[in-house]
Amino acid sequence: MLVLDLDDTLLRSDLSISFRTRNVIKKAVAQGLVVVLASGRIPAALDQFSKILGMHKRPGYLICSNGTIIQESNTGKIIWEIQLDTETALAVYDLATAEGFPVQIYEDDIMYVSKTNEYTRYDQKLTGLKQVVAGDFHAIVKKGCNKLLIPGDPMLLQPLEILIRTYLGGDITLFTSKPYFLEILPRETDKGTALAKVADILGIEQRAVMAIGDSMNDEAMIRWAGVGVAMANGDERIKKIADLVTDRTNDEDGVADFIEQRILGKGPAA
Repeated sequence: MLVLDLDDTLLRSDLSISFRTRNVIKKAVAQGLVVVLASGRIPAALDQFSKILGMHKRPGYLICSNGTIIQESNTGKIIWEIQLDTETALAVYDLATAEGFPVQIYEDDIMYVSKTNEYTRYDQKLTGLKQVVAGDFHAIVKKGCNKLLIPGDPMLLQPLEILIRTYLGGDITLFTSKPYFLEILPRETDKGTALAKVADILGIEQRAVMAIGDSMNDEAMIRWAGVGVAMANGDERIKKIADLVTDRTNDEDGVADFIEQRILGKGPAA
């Protein structure tokens, strides 16, 4: 099984999947490889890319919202889901708001924001979701959410991350998916825990799982996989954790190169 992160891994900077990469993945699938997409994106923002790879035509799985949702790729059925504890989510929101940061929640194809800044607008462009500034954000949080995202200047997010860890670290999972996106998930929930569930469903042993990513939200799945791979353009912390690093970046078809070399056997032996 090969598990692929999307942004800055499978996707190029223009948010496309190259023709070459599509074909290489299809060849690998034809030879028996199981491909799973694992993203911080919600199902509505992941759907278009799974369709590009033909995943809607065959049984398979999508790991969404950084591991808080597992969805069947061919039916759209959510087979596993976890939400943040409401009181904990409200506490995170209050801390972020007190420090002047906006907070985001995703529901269906809508991105609810407490207020906008340049990073909320970038996330809207990245995901293609409709953005709605919520008048009563507390009420939306109380309805339940899989995760919260706090967008902001990376230099300013760092002290906020320390603050939230200090007060709530034992009750949440916390990481940056991009330097300007701080994400808060339920405790002991991440791409790695979701990946373990998918592997168990499919009866695939841990040692037969490969995972490729670029950022800190990929850390858990890269650590869990039998072979963890970091992109050449990845975070230096991820490169140190990974077993392998791709020779090329996401804009140079690094995923396609890896599949050809390490799975299809067209390059150096694994």
